[in-house]
Amino acid sequence: MMRDLGEGTFGKVKLGVHMQTKQKVAIKILEMSKIAQMSDRGRVGREIKILKEVKHKNIIQLFEIIETSFAIYMIMEYAEGGELFDYIVNKGRLSEKEAAFFFLQLVEGIEFLHQRKIAHRDLKPENLLLDKDCKTIKIVDFGLSNIYKDSEGKEILLATACGSPCYAAPEMVEGSKYVGYTVDVWSSGITLYAMICGYLPFEEAETALLYQKILKGHYEIPSFLSIDAVRIIKGLLTVNPKERLTFDGIKKQPWIQQYMPKRVSPKQSVQTKHMKNMTCDTALLLRQ
Repeated sequence: MMRDLGEGTFGKVKLGVHMQTKQKVAIKILEMSKIAQMSDRGRVGREIKILKEVKHKNIIQLFEIIETSFAIYMIMEYAEGGELFDYIVNKGRLSEKEAAFFFLQLVEGIEFLHQRKIAHRDLKPENLLLDKDCKTIKIVDFGLSNIYKDSEGKEILLATACGSPCYAAPEMVEGSKYVGYTVDVWSSGITLYAMICGYLPFEEAETALLYQKILKGHYEIPSFLSIDAVRIIKGLLTVNPKERLTFDGIKKQPWIQQYMPKRVSPKQSVQTKHMKNMTCDTALLLRQ
């Protein structure tokens, strides 16, 4: 009997094990009876198409599709660490260092998607899974994703308002057409805020009040956040999408720079190795 991992709009997600390799996999079962409308079929088709095309360490991998008259079975990578949402809840909130570690992975994943003109449109901690060691982020659930380029490869604007209201960007809330990457940058900002604060910046019981706050960009800045953390949050949660941080802008932020892994060039690596082989006297002579 396969253990349930979760439940979605069109069916359940179960844990499976490959008989020969013993590798654990997640099996997303899409029941045909629940994929009734043409819009639902299009949504499922887009999700499968996107997952077949993208291969990235921070995006869940689709291994195989099995289709029967009753259901579509999506055999996928199993992220044993569970949802980032539960990880945050269990810790209360994350340190800025740990949050930056996860956020950098999220940015790399969504930047990879947008280089291919793919908008996720439902980024939130519930749709970010962790590997067994809780070190690697995996972006999942591409049911609301879309490709924002035409047949000639030119960028087009999207118009559908979708996703979770608390994570929705202002341009989506007001019903405007929008550039695909701006809404995902906004949602990544909400996710970062949730990681380092332990709660969401925009929350209201009434949807109308929630949308008013989002459109005005009104949220609290906790006193325990560092100045650099506040700056990047403000850059991500800028109401005007044209002024919002781009992927390049995110990477240039001081908050990101201090936690970004130092990359050593091949030339530097060779020099370092050579220096280690020298005697102390030789090294001193070279520095003079």
